Amino acid sequence: MNILIRGGHILNPANNMDIDADVFISEGRITDIGPGLSDEMAEEIIDATGCYVCPGLIDMHVHLREPGQTHKADIATESVAAARGGYTTIFAMPNTTPPVDSGDMIQFVEMRAKDTGLCSVHQVGAITEGMEGEAVSDMEGMIEDGCIAFSEDGKSVMDSGLMKEAMLLAKKYGVTIMSHCEDINLVWDGVINAGKKSLEFGLPGITNTVENVITARDLLLAEETGARLHLCHMSTKESCEYLEAAKKKGAQVSGEATPHHFTFSDGDIESADDANFKMNPPLRSKKDVEAIRNAISVGTIEVISTDHAPHTEEEKAGGFLEAPFGIVGMETAASISYSQLVLGGYLTPMELIARMSTNPARITGIDAGDLSVGKAADIMIFDPKSEYEIHGADFAGAAHNMPYEGMKVTGRVVGTILGGKITYRYTG
Repeated sequence: MNILIRGGHILNPANNMDIDADVFISEGRITDIGPGLSDEMAEEIIDATGCYVCPGLIDMHVHLREPGQTHKADIATESVAAARGGYTTIFAMPNTTPPVDSGDMIQFVEMRAKDTGLCSVHQVGAITEGMEGEAVSDMEGMIEDGCIAFSEDGKSVMDSGLMKEAMLLAKKYGVTIMSHCEDINLVWDGVINAGKKSLEFGLPGITNTVENVITARDLLLAEETGARLHLCHMSTKESCEYLEAAKKKGAQVSGEATPHHFTFSDGDIESADDANFKMNPPLRSKKDVEAIRNAISVGTIEVISTDHAPHTEEEKAGGFLEAPFGIVGMETAASISYSQLVLGGYLTPMELIARMSTNPARITGIDAGDLSVGKAADIMIFDPKSEYEIHGADFAGAAHNMPYEGMKVTGRVVGTILGGKITYRYTG
């Protein structure tokens, strides 16, 4: 289909294009960009007046729950959520049932996503067999089947020797290790940040050290091996400092933060029964929140990801002691990030798109995150002036577990295009 996107403002961090222009799409690719393009050949005209036209968002950290956990969500339902959130590419974590630790499973997930046709999915492979932490998985076999990133997300590889072995393989094949930094020996059954709220609620706390110890270890291993390391869902001030220091030494390292970790602190939790505020790592102190925002602002943290983690209402009803960790985030990330970071003065709109699209593409080595002529027409259209309240009942995905209920935000995804196909259009 030939599509003309008319009257928008182009934001393309890949080439610093920051202009008012039209975009013409033909046969799934961008064929022209410029003011006043002819609509003679257009079969569909999208009016983007007052909106940003950007490369489609890329989420490096998503849980699709398939295979084995489809009572929570599945590839189809969360692909709908991705499209509604402006995402055209997502990376699915391997902690499914069973864990994704073979080429066959990589192919299964990615083919299911192609059948759905709403977003591109790169399945992340497990670092260890069965995610049991005892032996490195068949990384080479998974790489042969197209896997480009590996993680043990949900926990850390506690054996430092195994982690080094995995990094050496990652270095050899040019793939990315994505690290969930959590020293399980220091968690001590914690369910909330260690601080005033944990004391007030009488709940076991999770200290910053739980994250910091593994962050420091994995950065050191990355520096030694030369592997490309990406730190998942960073939450502490110290982790930001460690990442900055590793970058200065020339290590191939990057980090991500989630909207919930730069929006809320543990002081925003009002009840030990509201597990929609329970995630791992937990919401930290105001000091940590400000450190995360500043690290995003200066580029120490280069990526904004969601750690989108669907759970059922029944599971989340258990309160902090019984409910699982995790919240959903793809449908709200663009709006919350724009409200908190752009309107909050931490990022320009161009910088925000870099952290949500162009940087993830560069770090993982995929051909995406670029709104240039000749590139695949993976596009998000974003209205920066639209104001609305977030309500889980409005979500398109399977789950509504999140702490944003009733939050007022500015900025809304109004259109998503994947390979020249309109996958989402806001209709009011």
